[in-house]
Amino acid sequence: MNTVQRSFLSGVRAELPLLVGVFPFGMIYGALALSAGLTPAAAQWMSSILFAGASQFVFTELAREAVPAVVIIFTIAVINLRHMLYSASIAPYTAGLPLRWKLPLAYLLTDEAYAAAIIQYEKEGVRPTSHWFFLGAGLALWLTWQASTALGIFLGTALPADWPLDFAVPLTFIAMLVPVMKDRPMVAAALAAGLTALLAAGLPYKLGLILAAGVGIAAGLLMEKRS
Repeated sequence: MNTVQRSFLSGVRAELPLLVGVFPFGMIYGALALSAGLTPAAAQWMSSILFAGASQFVFTELAREAVPAVVIIFTIAVINLRHMLYSASIAPYTAGLPLRWKLPLAYLLTDEAYAAAIIQYEKEGVRPTSHWFFLGAGLALWLTWQASTALGIFLGTALPADWPLDFAVPLTFIAMLVPVMKDRPMVAAALAAGLTALLAAGLPYKLGLILAAGVGIAAGLLMEKRS
C-alpha cells in the first residue's frame, strides 16, 4: 500500500466514530423530507447537492409551512455561516493545493469532515498526501449521508419522526473535542462557546451558533494573549 492509499484510508478511519451519529441523523432527515411533501428523488438530491444536515432539516420544516423561497435561502445561508469559520481555519493548510483539489474539498467541508481534518493537520502539519486524508474523511461522510438518507426515504413513515436520535451527533463531537483540549486557551474557547450556545439557543435562524463561535474565538485569543 502506497502513502496515498494509507493517507486516504486513515481519513476514512478517523471519520468512522462520527459516522455512528451521522447515520441515524440522515435516516430522520429522509423520513421528514417525505412528510414535508418532497418526492423521494428530491429528498435524495438535496442530500447530494446541499449536503448539510442542519440546513436540510430547516428546509423541510420551512417547506412544510410554505415559507417563501427567499426566506428559505436566507435562513440556510445564515445557518451555514459557520462554514466560513471552517474555511478560514483550514485554508492555511490547503493553500498550496491546485484548484482541482480545492473545489471538491470545499464541497466536502462539513462539520464532521472539518473535525477530522483539522485535528490531523494540527497534529502532523502539511504533508504531500495530507489532502488525501481530507478526501477520505469527506467521502466517507458523504457516502454515509447518502446511504442514511436513502434508508430513511425507504422506511418513510415507519421511522418515527420524534425519535431523539439527533443527540448522537453532539456526543460524537464531544468525544473528539475533549482529547485535543490540551491548553488553557483551547479550554477557555470551548467553555465560552458551549455556555454561549446554551444561553443563546433560543435565537432565531440558529444565530446562537454563530454567536457562540465568535465568543469562543474571542475567549481563546484573550487567554492566549494573556499567557
